[in-house]
Amino acid sequence: MPIRAIFMLCCGCDVKNLGPAMLVTFLLSFTDCRLSQKNSKLKTLNSELKIMKLHDELRSRRDQKKILLMTHLVLGYPSFETNREVIKQMAENGVDCIELQIPFSEPMADGPVILKANQKALATGIKVEDCFEFAAEMVAAFPQVNFLFMTYYNIVFRYGEQKFLTRAAEIGMKGTIVPDLPPEEGESYLTASRALDLAPITFFTPTSTDERMQEVAAVGEGFVYVVARRGVTGEHTEMDKGLIEYLARCRAATELPLAVGFGIASRKDVAMLEGNADMAVIGTATIRLVDEQGAGAVGPFIAELLGT
Repeated sequence: MPIRAIFMLCCGCDVKNLGPAMLVTFLLSFTDCRLSQKNSKLKTLNSELKIMKLHDELRSRRDQKKILLMTHLVLGYPSFETNREVIKQMAENGVDCIELQIPFSEPMADGPVILKANQKALATGIKVEDCFEFAAEMVAAFPQVNFLFMTYYNIVFRYGEQKFLTRAAEIGMKGTIVPDLPPEEGESYLTASRALDLAPITFFTPTSTDERMQEVAAVGEGFVYVVARRGVTGEHTEMDKGLIEYLARCRAATELPLAVGFGIASRKDVAMLEGNADMAVIGTATIRLVDEQGAGAVGPFIAELLGT
């Protein structure tokens, strides 16, 4: 069959009047266009799969456990060497997600323990680039853990929003947690995150109305971070009827997994969340433990929290 006839069958274009040179040019342009379309569809599919992967993976894990666990540490505090050992202990004892906090001078959502950790890490001269390099190492070393960056928007802005998110995606982070960026002011952040297959984590708080919860959940991915009470991290949270009712409101607002943090510190706290949330978030308690007993105490503590 003549090449013109073959080409007409493939693309549906009448090219019988084109000369050889024009035909080759048209053919190359058509091929580039089709490849571009395929690549665009592939990128869209990959994006959907990866964003789906985080919350679907958490649901899958949830089917195997009564409660999942997300832990938190401040990068560079007290040192990257200690961070390595702490993460190893966490990973080996069943932690599902780990927040890697990039230090910031004014961590407005954090209590005194995490504030001090941020300040001391910054005093050592830690840079954002150091955090990226360390995070890449941890992602490669512990593929069974979902790693997320947690930081404040000033860090993202100064580094360059697109550059920051692109770098996070390239090293294999599953998402980002930026507590001081409301959805209304984060359109470019949310759009870029989805394009890069990163889950932008959103927040529910006790003061959120049902309508607000639905609005916030609609723009998030991965899971919703449920702030258990008003205030900052580290203060004790009462696991009472009021919290259970609040979690029921949260559940009604979204199908995404619910990760509950702020003041979760013991096996009793975690057990109270079983059946009411999908994941418990432990932050201050672990940092305080490392300060008092060293990195080696983290493994047994994690096992105790999970009741294993």
